[in-house]
Amino acid sequence: MPKTEVILIQNIVGLGGESDLVKVAAGYARNYLFPQGLAVPVTAANKRRIEALKQRRAEREAHEFNTMTELSKSISKLLAVLQVKTGDDGKMFGAVTAGMIADQLKTQFDIVLDKRKIHLEHPIKTLGEHDIELRLHSEVVATLKLRVESVTPVALPAEALVSKDKEGAGKTESRGHKRSDRVREDKEAGDTGEAGEKAARPEKKPRAPRPEKAEKPAKAEQAGKAE
Repeated sequence: MPKTEVILIQNIVGLGGESDLVKVAAGYARNYLFPQGLAVPVTAANKRRIEALKQRRAEREAHEFNTMTELSKSISKLLAVLQVKTGDDGKMFGAVTAGMIADQLKTQFDIVLDKRKIHLEHPIKTLGEHDIELRLHSEVVATLKLRVESVTPVALPAEALVSKDKEGAGKTESRGHKRSDRVREDKEAGDTGEAGEKAARPEKKPRAPRPEKAEKPAKAEQAGKAE
C-alpha cells in the first residue's frame, strides 16, 4: 500500500500533533485526512504554515496542561461511589471497568473524561475502596478514590435469624414481667395507703346517754297545792 507524507493541522491521537510531518496510507490521507481538514499535502506553500501550526500547538498544549492540573487537584478530593450487584456471598458479578468509572464520573460529578485516561492495573472484582490512577496528561497523573458498594441486600444466616427471634422473644417476656411487677407494686401501694388512711383516721367516741326527764306531777297534786 503506497504511503504519502502529510502535514497535520489538527492533533490526532496516536498519529501526532499540529505541524508534525507524518507518513500515512495514501488512501487514508485522500479519503479521510484531507476531506476532514486534519492534514494537508507536503508542498512549499504548506511548509510555510508549519511555524504558525507549531505556535498554535504550543498554546493548545499549555492550555491542556493547565486544565488537567486543575482537574487533578479537584479529583484528588473526590470519592466516587459505584454500586454493583453481588451474589449472596458478597462476590461481584463481573468486574469494574474503565468505562464504568468514566460513566460514574460523568453521572456523579459531571466530569467528562476519556476512558483511555483511566489506568487499571487489573480488573476490580472486590468491594471496598480502591485507588484509581488517572493519566490526564503526559505530565499530569491524578489518583481517584473509588468505593465499590453492593446493591444486593445481605441475607442473614439461619443461626443469626434464630438468635434474633430469641432475643426479640426475651425482650417481650422481660417487658411482660416488668409490667406484672409494676401492677403488683401499684396494688401493694394501694393496699398500704388504704390501711394507713384507716389507721390515721381517729376513732369516734361513743355518745353519752341523755338524762331522763323528770315526770310531771299529777294534776291532783297540782290542784291541792293551788288550794
